[in-house]
Amino acid sequence: MKKLSAVRDEVNDWQKLTQTIQDALELAELGDEALRPELESELEVISKEVDQREFNLMLSGKFDRGNALLAIHSGAGGVDAQDWAEMLERMYLRWAENRGFQTEVIDLSEGEEAGIKSVTISVEGQYAYGYLRPEKGVHRLVRLSPFDAAHRRHTSFALVEVLPQIEDDSEVEIKPEDLRIDVYRSSGAGGQNVQKNATAVRITHLPSGLVVTCQNERSQTQNRENALRVLRARLFEIKMQEQADQISELRGEYTKAEWGSQIRSYVLHPYQMVKDHRTNYEVGSAQSVLNGALDGFIEAFLRAKVSGTLSSS
Repeated sequence: MKKLSAVRDEVNDWQKLTQTIQDALELAELGDEALRPELESELEVISKEVDQREFNLMLSGKFDRGNALLAIHSGAGGVDAQDWAEMLERMYLRWAENRGFQTEVIDLSEGEEAGIKSVTISVEGQYAYGYLRPEKGVHRLVRLSPFDAAHRRHTSFALVEVLPQIEDDSEVEIKPEDLRIDVYRSSGAGGQNVQKNATAVRITHLPSGLVVTCQNERSQTQNRENALRVLRARLFEIKMQEQADQISELRGEYTKAEWGSQIRSYVLHPYQMVKDHRTNYEVGSAQSVLNGALDGFIEAFLRAKVSGTLSSS
């Protein structure tokens, strides 16, 4: 039903665009100069719609139209890296909000002093995975550290993972006997936030050694369902990479979050700049990017991938 609804919506959108073009052509054939402003306005709307549809052609992967799981892990840099991971969480949540996507934090591990160690977010909306896929990799931050008494410049790293949400169980087979499920009390900030009951869930996939935890819901059942959703997505990614002969070991898909492996750099000092090292696309307003203005980077990556001009550096 979801697939049928998506196809129906796409057909309806194409029919609306076709009708808009036909209406504009009929007005143009009248040759009335008084209609020029209206036609120019209509042409601008049509051009934007065609550009968007041309862009969507680059999102033609099997799961590009579907929902995504976004995971952020702090890397090298200590407390600064954990704070950086939280800044990235805020950036992606704002980007998703601006696009009208629905988000849900399904697992969160807070840092000891500040920031977060890791977070997993469900992002739901048309083309959510296709848009987020280019964000996968190591993100580097350069700034004056607010956690350094001498206020020196620090470099921090965080790893962003993007996984498709697998709706069809036939894509990945998970046998009940391959799972070890542990329950425990959710960690919290104290007071009313501490769970008295064991609602947090840790699932270990014995054949692969993958471990997934979820503790954000108050229901053990919901946490278990979310953990299985994340595990299914991780196992599917590994399956796809193995089929493409891109990895030889099960955990090989993880990139070490440290110097030299970043896909993008965010510089807040001594100047402001955000640069993607795969496309050389850059902007001077780092704050706007951190507030969710990511579309330029995503579009530059997709266009470079289609044209074969992605940098290997």
